[in-house]
Parts: sequence; structure tokens; C-alpha cells
Amino acid sequence: MTPQILIVEDEPVQRRLLKNAVERHGYEAHVAENGREGLALAKKLSDELDVVVLDLMMPEMGGFEFIDALNETGIDIPVIVQTGQGGIDTVVQAMRAGAFDFVVKPVSPERLGSSIANALKLDGKNIRARSSRRKNTDSVRFDDIISASPAMARVMDLSRRAALSNIPVVVEGESGVGKEMVAKAIHSGSERASKPFVTVNCGAIPPNMVESVLFGHEKGAFPGADEKHLGKFAEADGGTLFLDEIGDLPLEVQVKLLRAIQQGEIETVGARQPRRVNVRLISATNKDLIEEVKSGRFREDLYYRLNVYPIHIPALRKRKEDVPVLVRAFVERFSREQKLATPLNVPPRTMALLTAFDWPGNIRQLENAIFRAAVLGAGPELNIDDFPQIAPQVPGYTIRQDGHINWSGVEKSDTTRDMPKVYPDFSSQSRLQLTTEPPARLHLEAIPSLDDAGDVRRLADVEEELIRFALKFYHGQMSQVARKLGIGRSTLYRKLKEYNIDPEHPLAEAS
Repeated sequence: MTPQILIVEDEPVQRRLLKNAVERHGYEAHVAENGREGLALAKKLSDELDVVVLDLMMPEMGGFEFIDALNETGIDIPVIVQTGQGGIDTVVQAMRAGAFDFVVKPVSPERLGSSIANALKLDGKNIRARSSRRKNTDSVRFDDIISASPAMARVMDLSRRAALSNIPVVVEGESGVGKEMVAKAIHSGSERASKPFVTVNCGAIPPNMVESVLFGHEKGAFPGADEKHLGKFAEADGGTLFLDEIGDLPLEVQVKLLRAIQQGEIETVGARQPRRVNVRLISATNKDLIEEVKSGRFREDLYYRLNVYPIHIPALRKRKEDVPVLVRAFVERFSREQKLATPLNVPPRTMALLTAFDWPGNIRQLENAIFRAAVLGAGPELNIDDFPQIAPQVPGYTIRQDGHINWSGVEKSDTTRDMPKVYPDFSSQSRLQLTTEPPARLHLEAIPSLDDAGDVRRLADVEEELIRFALKFYHGQMSQVARKLGIGRSTLYRKLKEYNIDPEHPLAEAS
């Protein structure tokens, strides 16, 4: 039987997004507009419901009242609360009320799916239902990581090498660049692939609970410890432990972590004897750890133990060539998940907007923007009107009074010159449709075969000029350039280096 998820959310748009997010993970969603309606549904479906996703701030009956009423009825269902106020006081209050987990609005589909999956693990009646779903849904292989940039090719090379050993790895990069995906790929490519991959977000755990979460506790070890808790190190025994945002670990816990790495054993809170564990450690951070060491917030000895093999993932704004391939992949996946008859189309002007935006939230923000547009948009394609949060932040785009988005750019004949630098060819449309250049200009870009003296030009000179022209012609889309030139991408990158060509400014002469 498919797991049943109840969504209690008063805001219509959020309710619709949550419903689609739940369904894309393979679950069946039930929705309620407020706490009273949700409580009635919970009572009606008490024998079928597996998880409740609950907004805390609602009219008529708020989230805390809902949880209290649910407890009074004796219905034992894991509750995931979502709040727009991420303060620790709110979180603690929700946990004390009996919430299983919390997510902060706007929650990403991945974070919600992970929380629901963890909640389902508590419910024995859903073992068969879960086993019927695709196995290892969280596993990520290197081939699953989508990229087209040289920077990410370097990341993949380093990651594949890391997978061949048990060396400690630190994955560095801004939030949302895909640090956890790289960590999962390293695990899947290692000899520990059949063992657990356990994730801990060090920045999301209250400081007084970090030690218990990581190393576990015995029953009665402290007030409120009503039962034994295994701990993440013990859960990951034999496999990989991924410590996300490790720079947020309290100093006192860093001491115990250092011992776990050095001696291969952990001290469970309340236990008399240490426990040996065999764990491969992959850490991630969006902070400069060496600066944290200098400021005294991170132990120097732990830093050198962890930072044996650093892998830095560049921000999406520094690898714009990845944006089009990511957009295509997300659109295809969301079209499939929503069971659309034909995949959504992304017209060139929309792709230009998406590529021009800097994406401060990186891949996570891009994915969520595409997901939102795919769910809330109308028609067979995604238009710039479907991205109202993004367009006003890109020069040349404005929102009209009627809500539509205008590109207040230049005249049609100058479109190519003034459009955002990276404007990739991602469809089967012709170049004239993409660039809107008049046919009369084409002869100006022909590559001459003779030099000024009337002799045939050197092959290398023609090759360099053709590569520069192709880069301009296809707006820096490296895969397209290599394919049209009939060479491999590695060959193209080698020739760019050989001729000292800047892909973003292909017609600029080397200084």
C-alpha cells in the first residue's frame, strides 16, 4: 500500500506545492485547509495515515493545538511541522509538543522527502509499502550528477579518486551547490556502497543535543532519556557518515569527534565503555574552516584530521554552462513526475533569463524555481512570467502592472549583442530564431581562406578563428560547440588553452 501523507496548510499556493512535492516522492497526499479540517481527516483516516505535514501558523486551529488534539485522541502519527519562523524556541516548542521533525519554509522537495522517509522508518506497518517503492532512492552515482562545465569535470575527477580509498574528505562550497550529492556519489562508488550512508546536518541540531545525536545515549543518561538512542556513528557503522555543515559543531563535541576519528571508537552518553565503530567520514562546509581555526571556533587538530582530501564545488554563478543542462534535466523530471503528456518546453528567452540570473542559492534554488514554475505555470511551456521572483533581479527585466514581465532591452537587430553573455542553444530551433540576427549580417561573419598577401591561410589560424566564431555562434555552450565542430569536449578545452581563448569573450584578443 502506498504511504498516505496528510498535508495541513492554510495557504493555497503552499498547499499545492507541498502536495506535488509529496506525490513526486511516490506517496499519496491528502490535504486540509486548516487545523480543524485536518483533525477531522486524521480521525477519519487514522488507520491509513502514515505522516502528517503540518503548518504551525493557521487560523481557527493552529499547529500546536492540532498536535495537542491529535495526542488527546490517541492517534499516534509522526508529525512534521513547517514554520516560516526558524527560531530555535519555536522548534523546541514543536518538538516538546511531540513533533517528529521540522522544516523551515520554503521547504525544498528533497528536504521534505527526506523527512517523510525518516518518519516512515518509525512505522512498522509500512515496511511492505516502502519495499515496493524503488530501492535505494537516495543513492547517487557519478553519472547522476549533471554538469557541463570544466570546473565540475575537475570535481568529478577528484571525487572518483576519493571513492577508491577510505581517506577523509571535506567537500567545500556554498549552500545548494550539491555537496551532499557528491558525498553520496563517493559512497556509491566505494567499497562501502552496500553499507549505510547516514547524513547529519550539524547546523540543524540544538547544541545541547549534538553529542547525543552523533554518539547516542543510554536510557536514563539524562532527564528525558526514556529509551536508548543508537546515535549516527553507530548507525553508519561499516558505511559512510556525512557531516554536513561541520563548521557549526560546538567545540566540546569536536573533541569527541577527534577521538572517534583517531581511535575508531565513540563514547555513548551514559555508557561505561567506549564502542568501536568503522566509519568512513565525509564532511561538508560552506565556511572557510581555516578562518574558523584562526578565530578559535574550530579545533586545529580536528581540521588537519578532516581536511586530508578537500574537494571544492564552485558556485553555480561561476559555471553558467551548467545552468541549461540542469534546467533541461529538472524540466524533464518534473514533467515526468506530473505525468504530462508531453514534456514542458523552455523557450530561448526563458533560458536566457535563467542563465543570466546569478542563483545565490545555487542548484537548490534553481531546482525549486523550476519545480514551482512547473507546478503553478499554465500551458505547454515555461515563460519568463513563471519566474516573477527572479526576473526583477536581472538587468533589463521589469514586472508590469498587470503582473507580466517585460524585457526592456534593445532593438531586435541588437538582441544578440545585449542579451546576457551566456545564452545557450538548447533547442532544435535555427540560429536565426535564437539570435534574431538578420540574414543580411551572415556574410560579414564568413571566415576568409586567403590572407592579405593572397596566399592560403595557415590551418592553425583558420582553426582558431573557427573556434572563436563557433563559441560566439552558440553563445558559449561548450557541448554544442564541440558537437558542431565534430570534436570531443576535452579536445575543445585543450584547443581553448592552446589558442588562449576565453569562452565568455571568444572574440577578445589575448592580452
